Amino acid sequence: MTQAGENARVHRVAVLALTGVIPFELGIPYRIFGKSRSAEGRPLYEVVTCAPEPGTVRADADFSINVEHGPQALADADTVVIPASYELGPVYDEGRLTAPLAAALARVRPGTRMVSICTGSYVLAAAGLLDGRPATTHWRNTDHFQRLFPKVRVDPGVLFVDDGDVLTSAGVSSGIDLCLHIVRRDHGTSVANEVARRSLVPPHRDGGQAQYIQRPVPEPLLSTTASARAWALVRLDRPIRLRDMAEQEAMSVRTFTRRFREEVGVSPGQWLVQQRVERARHLLEDTDLPVDRVARDAGFGTAGSLRQHLQAVLGVSPVAYRRTFRSGSGR
Repeated sequence: MTQAGENARVHRVAVLALTGVIPFELGIPYRIFGKSRSAEGRPLYEVVTCAPEPGTVRADADFSINVEHGPQALADADTVVIPASYELGPVYDEGRLTAPLAAALARVRPGTRMVSICTGSYVLAAAGLLDGRPATTHWRNTDHFQRLFPKVRVDPGVLFVDDGDVLTSAGVSSGIDLCLHIVRRDHGTSVANEVARRSLVPPHRDGGQAQYIQRPVPEPLLSTTASARAWALVRLDRPIRLRDMAEQEAMSVRTFTRRFREEVGVSPGQWLVQQRVERARHLLEDTDLPVDRVARDAGFGTAGSLRQHLQAVLGVSPVAYRRTFRSGSGR
């Protein structure tokens, strides 16, 4: 790493605690960003918790939180994270920011990355930051959210939405998914996976919110597709037919496809592409294998196919991805 890289300012994350904040979600950014380290052990983020007014913030629990930093922390931030609150008042009821909250958000510099967890998306929408953009929130709130903010393109079925400089997540633990995604985007798969291992959470969850919505009538206990997924993961470098996966569970292709989508949230084909992209990312970051070999080992067959899928999913070529994250991770 160059001397300039070593002296670069650490990326600053400001977490905005509002009245009624959910403690679990308030702690997610520090747990993920605050524990992210480079290959040399250098902190990659500085995390600061702030409030529209410093002092005591009542949480959605039987305790309050003493927040030392005020809205100035928002002006110094590179990323602002807004966790959920169940006491958003006019933000939730009318889609309108309170005067103190509007004044606090006015301090955010143009170009700052804005992130919400669960109903924190209401704050971003009330500030006009989601107009005409895709976004999500907790599945229980998506209908209300869409009625309150008709200009927002709400996607109720995903765990999070990455729209570049504005990112939104669904309920509670999907905030972990989104923060890990941001670390992965900033510093690569290896750094994100290490944070996930330390936190004892999966580095990437398949599917979307649909798999967590309670059905009106409880379904009987069914066979899962877990064995087929485990079987496929050790064979990503080989052709995998849908029929082969179904046979692992002794199901018809039709039954397997339906069950797979119910459990994972995507089709078997989409899931295979996701896993192969993740495999390719690991190989591009952690090995010096030629792109042709990475394509074969990840199951894409040719460098052209790998390039097409990586461009579609990540918006970059294999060479550009390797250049960014092998250096970005401090190797």
